[in-house]
Amino acid sequence: MRALLLFTLLGLSISLAAVPDADERKHKLIDTNTIFFDSDFKNWPGDLTRTKWEKRRAGLQKQILVAAGLDPLPAKRTAPRAIISAKQSFDGFTVENVLLETKPDHWLGGNLFRPVNASGKRPAIVSPHGHWKAGRLEQTETGNIPARGAMMARMGMVVFNYDMVGYNDTKQTPHAFGNELWNWGPLGLQLWNSIRVVDYLSSLPDVDASKIGATGASGGGTQVFLLAAVDDRIRWAAPVNMISGIMQGGSPCENAPGLRIDTFNVEIAALIAPRPLLVVAATGDWTKNTPRDEFPAMKKIYAFYDKAPEVESVQFNAPHNYNQASREAVYDFFARRILGHSAGPKESNVPRFSESSMLAAPSGLPAGALDAAALLAQHQAAAKAVPPSRERLRTALHVEWPTQVEAMQNGANFVLSRGRDRVAVRRIGGKNAAVIVIDPAGIEAAAKNPVIVKLASAGNAVYLIEPFRRAVPDKARYYHTFQRSEASNQAQDLLTVLRWLENDKPTLLGLGDAAVWVRVAAAMSPAPPKIAGEVSGFTGSDADWQRVFPAPGIQWAGGWDAINRLSKK
Repeated sequence: MRALLLFTLLGLSISLAAVPDADERKHKLIDTNTIFFDSDFKNWPGDLTRTKWEKRRAGLQKQILVAAGLDPLPAKRTAPRAIISAKQSFDGFTVENVLLETKPDHWLGGNLFRPVNASGKRPAIVSPHGHWKAGRLEQTETGNIPARGAMMARMGMVVFNYDMVGYNDTKQTPHAFGNELWNWGPLGLQLWNSIRVVDYLSSLPDVDASKIGATGASGGGTQVFLLAAVDDRIRWAAPVNMISGIMQGGSPCENAPGLRIDTFNVEIAALIAPRPLLVVAATGDWTKNTPRDEFPAMKKIYAFYDKAPEVESVQFNAPHNYNQASREAVYDFFARRILGHSAGPKESNVPRFSESSMLAAPSGLPAGALDAAALLAQHQAAAKAVPPSRERLRTALHVEWPTQVEAMQNGANFVLSRGRDRVAVRRIGGKNAAVIVIDPAGIEAAAKNPVIVKLASAGNAVYLIEPFRRAVPDKARYYHTFQRSEASNQAQDLLTVLRWLENDKPTLLGLGDAAVWVRVAAAMSPAPPKIAGEVSGFTGSDADWQRVFPAPGIQWAGGWDAINRLSKK
């Protein structure tokens, strides 16, 4: 590396230190069990300022919604249709069994707890459950979901306990499903359900829509901080036993492609700032380090707003749970923060609920309820209705148009970098029109291709790119939740070379399957370059994308039609 010549090309600034010895993308592997405070986030939030944080906050909110397949959110929404099938009365509260139509012919089951003898509009609590065996009807020592609904209703709040997908009444899809090309999966559907629960509660005549909180544990805790991150109507949040720098969530409903690229749950949860937040932790699970790592780091974000006291934390000597001690900590938080009381109640006299009496659809869902395939088709139709754009494609694929490209040269060979990556390029031919060439088989194969030999012999300046290939096998669970896909990195490298040579107005040429790759890159370029080469046997179907360019989100962002339109502008 030291022998390579340092130079300036096309007005781009160059520095030896800016081209790394190794391509980080090839060798670094992040997964749900990465210890983030020992890696890139060791000093998080580091040198962030409030101004930098606000910009990053907006980008992370967008990242969450794109990963969920929910961008853009509908600007105007009416409250979801509700079907109430039963009502029970208890000491200090009532319970209604409710089905909400969160999407056309998609039904979410839940239980609405209301205080009795309460006047005026009341605060409301969004209450998703975690991965308990009985779902929202779990009534065990480590997690009693109906108990928290009952107690918070007695406190004077309206509470909606509702299903994760695949649980209890909400079984139009299983809990694990999805299509990465379309950004479709349980995380997105559950986040949408949670947003619609807020819509529903806000519409109730006895609810103060300006006073809505949220709580849940484990996978329900993930739902809480994702919801609060993208929906500012959640004014108070209490995620239990989930915000962690050493485990990011082990279920499909907590992972989606692109969700945690260059981020982690602690930073996502910090998007709640400066709204009041209670972080509940346990010594016996992945929140064991909260007092030392997660909580102090999050306080620094709150300090940007001079609101450090607005984030609180409590840890219990217990295994993974939402047990009585954890629930009472949440009651206390909501009592002080929402109701203005000096302290919250202790849990007592909670009845044992009959599971069958709490189901919202004991005889089945309403006629016309869609199955999983029909719900996917509905999602696909909504995605296709969004006008395609370069920004949407770049965001979906997690690529950028580089602001700066660093380069090193050794004879006819170059290494380009945006700072942490390496792109190998070889120049052949003369000084005539520039042509960028990529062959899936690599530089050596491209150099021997008769078409390329002819281009170079004619005096064209031909730049051959070595296609990105992972060095680390794709064996991590939820690989694309944390890493860009191989296809996305291939598109990024094409954009990097285009940026490097933009003053030469190069032509892009893809050989074989790479004829599709170059069109994807051209569609994301600010000024699409000329494209050479023919696409053969590619129609833009899901099967075609999986075979040629398996980039999560590519179909959701417009697919082949959008790419053909944008690459010609």
